[in-house]
Amino acid sequence: MANPRATDIILHQASHALEVAFDDGQRFRLPLEYLRVESPSAEVQGHGPGQKVLVAGKRNVGVKAIEPMGNYGVLLRFDDGHDTGIFSWRLLHQLGLEHDERWATYIAALAAADRSR
Repeated sequence: MANPRATDIILHQASHALEVAFDDGQRFRLPLEYLRVESPSAEVQGHGPGQKVLVAGKRNVGVKAIEPMGNYGVLLRFDDGHDTGIFSWRLLHQLGLEHDERWATYIAALAAADRSR
């Protein structure tokens, strides 16, 4: 879907997940750790291709606040102090669709770097 829009968003503090429903009928339950390590911020993604930073040690990260950013998306304020990078609805939808592949890539990168979640 080119421009998905969220219809519902629920923070599940106990299970460390963000549930997002979209107007195309898709509903994703995204682990907060996954969202933190895939943050769209320059701190994580870098300033250009191939500059993504491997973020480790976020297994139990939480979210202190979710702030709407107009009709565009949300800003997640993580409890580790990370609070930059707007998660657009399109990005959250993409992260939902690509969760399994991206997660496997992340786990492999951690193993290769001898780092832990």
